[in-house]
Amino acid sequence: MSIAEKFAAMEYGPALEDAKEALTWLDQHSRRFGHFINGTWLEPSAGEYFDTTDPSTGDKLASVAQGSPADIDAAVKAARAAFPKWQSLTPHTRARYMYALARQVQKHSRRLAVLETLDNGKPIRESRDLDIPLVARHFYHHAGWAQLLPQEFPDYTACGVVGQIIPWNFPLLMLAWKIAPALATGNTVVLKPAEFTPLTALAFAEICHEIGLPAGVVNIVTGDGSTGEALVKHPDVDKIAFTGSTEVGRAIRSATAQSHKRLSLELGGKSPFIVFEDADLDSAVEGLVDGIWLNQGQVCCAGSRLLMQESIAEPLIAKIRERMVTLRVGPPLDKAIDIGAIVAPVQLERIQRLVNQGIAEGATCWQPQTEMPSRGLYFPPTLLSNVHPTSMVAQQEIFGPVLAAMTFRTPSEAVELANNTAYGLAACVWSESINVALHVSAQLKAGVVWVNCTNLFDASCGFGGYRESGYGRVS
Repeated sequence: MSIAEKFAAMEYGPALEDAKEALTWLDQHSRRFGHFINGTWLEPSAGEYFDTTDPSTGDKLASVAQGSPADIDAAVKAARAAFPKWQSLTPHTRARYMYALARQVQKHSRRLAVLETLDNGKPIRESRDLDIPLVARHFYHHAGWAQLLPQEFPDYTACGVVGQIIPWNFPLLMLAWKIAPALATGNTVVLKPAEFTPLTALAFAEICHEIGLPAGVVNIVTGDGSTGEALVKHPDVDKIAFTGSTEVGRAIRSATAQSHKRLSLELGGKSPFIVFEDADLDSAVEGLVDGIWLNQGQVCCAGSRLLMQESIAEPLIAKIRERMVTLRVGPPLDKAIDIGAIVAPVQLERIQRLVNQGIAEGATCWQPQTEMPSRGLYFPPTLLSNVHPTSMVAQQEIFGPVLAAMTFRTPSEAVELANNTAYGLAACVWSESINVALHVSAQLKAGVVWVNCTNLFDASCGFGGYRESGYGRVS
């Protein structure tokens, strides 16, 4: 056997990240957390707790407080009391607090990355190399903006108390996208993390205490959907910022319609990944891997609908299958793993149900012969081909490592198929012709369109910008 053949046949050995530091931190808190309200830790008023678990093993990580309307009321009152003083600080003073938050995130980055992976199930490479560095970057970025507000937005003012509800797919990063611009613009915050992944939000609350952030500026109340509902309906909240499912977003819009609250929603997606016949197929395949199998496909802007020009469909599918074989599924703390665990049993059941429905509607299912862990919540990378545009898997967000593939013949047909969904979050266009790429991109009903790339975000983009912050013109 040649050296090249030996190299190709070489198996990956385990490269586990040490979880000792994160587990020690949990033990220091006796694996039991209350709410962070007005700068202190408080027991839940109703005395109720729920467990958060490691989805890769099912092991309990900690008990977390279940928030009630009374807890939300206490947090909103604390935020309201802190608002006048926080708003009146000079922009440079607020910026110093935000720089301090960014530095502390960097200081504790390894523990935060491991904690995120334990609680969420995502590969440690993603939480370590993507999520946590971006968290710090958002606070650095908006600290800079805090100092520029007087000259760049002279007729704008802070909204007041901002209620924020974040999802479980990027827990700490979503927190940064919500909290950083809100603090920069002089607002105070009551944040409810997702019930499946509350631990890094609680670690962030501890960081707020470490840097001496004024009490009441950031409040963290944990709980399930009923806790979020209490926050949405609280009469003294000035703005609601929500990222999550379309169904819940519609309910929030209805609940706030007759109130004074401002509202920003970032909901689901069924993003098209359009590949034209002149595209660099190898590059497109690598982009597709990042587009749909990043974070187990649990990404709102995941490229979950592959639209291929008919002439290159067969070779492209062959390349995708060949690449899928190399994807490694396993314990997320292993640095050699590509796909980790699904966040919760209910999500795993939803993925399997929708895949089964897609097959029943005529799709062809292909999965690589990947060795799956015997314990934990895992789903293999999945390719559904011959999908009809009206099929459930072409219309509904699966939020898992599942790609639905369809073909088109002309650019106009590609646009029609891409826009044939209720969603409009993101899209990708792959073509070596800049004219084709720009012509098609302009017709796509999507908030962001990537050309020959995917999942490129900046701290100043709409996901984390001032529309999220609660910053508006003086009326």
